[in-house]
Amino acid sequence: MLDVRRLRLLRELSIRGTLAEVAEALQYSPSSVSQQLALLEKEVGVQLLRKTGRRVQLTPQAEVLVAHTASLLETMEQAEADLAASLTTVTGTVRIAVFQSAALALMPETLTRMSRTYPEVRIEMIQREPETALHETWARDFDLVIAEQYPGHAAPRYPELDRVRLTTDAIRLAVPPSDGGPAISSIEDTAELAWVMEPRGAASRHWAEQACRSAGFEPDVRYETADLQAQIRLIESGNAVALMPDLVWTGRDTTARLLDLPGKPRRTVFTSVRRSSAKRPAILAARETLAATAGAVAADVAG
Repeated sequence: MLDVRRLRLLRELSIRGTLAEVAEALQYSPSSVSQQLALLEKEVGVQLLRKTGRRVQLTPQAEVLVAHTASLLETMEQAEADLAASLTTVTGTVRIAVFQSAALALMPETLTRMSRTYPEVRIEMIQREPETALHETWARDFDLVIAEQYPGHAAPRYPELDRVRLTTDAIRLAVPPSDGGPAISSIEDTAELAWVMEPRGAASRHWAEQACRSAGFEPDVRYETADLQAQIRLIESGNAVALMPDLVWTGRDTTARLLDLPGKPRRTVFTSVRRSSAKRPAILAARETLAATAGAVAADVAG
């Protein structure tokens, strides 16, 4: 009988690439990971790893085991979900990965509602960029991810993850207050102005650059920060302009002017979980509560 824990280590190695990253993710020492994989090789009687410089590479036989391990882990997770569903009390821990504007706009009220309605569910939240968070949820670092998708920019898809729309919000041009500043009525008027955007690689950065290019200019990105609160301060102080989704304004007033873009584009916010764990009561509760919070936020914006 093969040891499931060792099989999981092999799968983790196929996902993360190095023994050190596997050890860090699972809180083992690298030597312990190496020893367990060596024992797995003895169990199966074939070579599973070969050295390539300072790294190790999985053999074709190891890839066969990895594929079966993924199916095995899904079955075990489904069994855990079915067991939890048979209980009368919703309990357990839900690890959530979330990007910043959703963390600010949705999570405080969601946590309050969860603690009131499901007091025995523990929510753990970590801020992550959506592309990274989707991969890490697939890799079982998180149970649920709140991610975003910009128009014409598809977020990564993993067959093991489902996808449920949470809400949408408008993307607008945010510019400084009009007092004493340049007259701005459209995105074309910002061609000579300083822009603030998220670092390269973020979906929002790619989409914003394309929007500017479609308007006929290359944006002068003088400021880069993933902190949306810092972006807002730069806009309100008259030092930059930016394209901002409406969710960032939830629960706060602003002196910035918000201008509609051509076509009134909207961003989609969605949740993803592994299909094998989607029916776990604690995850269902978290999703339902997030949906209720998002609905209340959307109604407030519309009002």
